[in-house]
Amino acid sequence: MKLTLGFSPCPNDTFIFDAMVNGKINTMGITFDYVMEDVETLNIWAEQGKLDITKLSYNTFIHTVNQYALLHSGSALGEGVGPLLVSKKPLDLAEIENFSIAIPGFNTTANLLLSLAFPQARNKKELVFSDIETGVLNGDFDAGLIIHEGRFTYAKKGLTKLIDLGDWWEQTTHAAIPLGGIVIRRSYDKELCTAVDKIIKDSIAYSWKRYPELSPFITSNAQEMEEDVMRKHIQLYVNSYTTDLGEKGRNAITTLFERAKQGGILKGEMPGSIFY
Repeated sequence: MKLTLGFSPCPNDTFIFDAMVNGKINTMGITFDYVMEDVETLNIWAEQGKLDITKLSYNTFIHTVNQYALLHSGSALGEGVGPLLVSKKPLDLAEIENFSIAIPGFNTTANLLLSLAFPQARNKKELVFSDIETGVLNGDFDAGLIIHEGRFTYAKKGLTKLIDLGDWWEQTTHAAIPLGGIVIRRSYDKELCTAVDKIIKDSIAYSWKRYPELSPFITSNAQEMEEDVMRKHIQLYVNSYTTDLGEKGRNAITTLFERAKQGGILKGEMPGSIFY
């Protein structure tokens, strides 16, 4: 059986999927026709139902939960892993409604957290996540919402942190931060979903067994990133929640859905379960 699969070229995703897409582990007769794209492209494709299995932002999952079910492995959650709002100089967040803000996509979880924390911040423009720091440094935007390796590079580039939205979420909800998940079409039966879950877990275990070695699949797809930054990226975003969400992880995702409902972001009826 062949399934289409989408994920990003970021080190955490290539670390997770390396073994299963490159024939390094037993995939139980399932082959994966994979494509790597930036997270916002994957979000748009998820809304179109383009792929069988895909990485997406939890903000997008809120709007596609009737099409896709969440797998228990492959997610990016955790503590201290949230998006940062940065600027070229210190700014007063009380005036955020007047800021022009570069964001990595309207459908990203980063934007969802920004919207929940500051609903008055509406002057936003989408940029590819890797261009946001430059846009702020060039003065094109008052502030930028950065994700991924931006956490490790913004200060070195001369940017100032205005707020860590991950910290805001954790202090407000006492829950882990749901960033991105791996979902599968709801039309597939539980047996297939369980098999895919196991393959992803085995793929993660394969990569950890060889860590801190980084395979060419990881290094060749990372975007202008030094290997120590790749490892920081992996250590931050690939954790126990990634192998299996567990009760704490599932509660965090449920909390996100509840907050989105309260904030008027999630509308309409939901299926009986977020998960398969």
